[in-house]
Amino acid sequence: MKRAVVLRIQGRQSYDGQEPDVIELVTEGTMDFTAGGWDISYEESELTGMDGVTTTFRVEPGKVTLRRTGKLRSEMVFQEGTRHESLYQLEFGALLMAVTARQVFFDIVPDGGMIDLTYNVEIENSAAGLVEYHLDIRAK
Repeated sequence: MKRAVVLRIQGRQSYDGQEPDVIELVTEGTMDFTAGGWDISYEESELTGMDGVTTTFRVEPGKVTLRRTGKLRSEMVFQEGTRHESLYQLEFGALLMAVTARQVFFDIVPDGGMIDLTYNVEIENSAAGLVEYHLDIRAK
């Protein structure tokens, strides 16, 4: 059963040679339990620079998958210690992206929960930086 939720998203992106980029976003979304896992979705906005994009976190035993659809398309799979490659499809073309999860932790129940991800990013086979995400999910 799909539930309305409030998501508090905190992100920190550290790219080589640059000051860390820190974001915090509070938005409404949905949470649904299907096929043995949780889908947590929300619509991006102009604030995130990704207006017209839907972001979904698929939480399953042992992994979290981040999918973006709409104006850009991507799928990143997070499993601790495992490198996953995918195409990051933008309006002007595609980039080869790889993520290697250092930490994948989640605690999801029907009323909400949390997701913590820490991962290294490579773009076109070059190290790009470290990303840390914390999602707090609460039923409305």
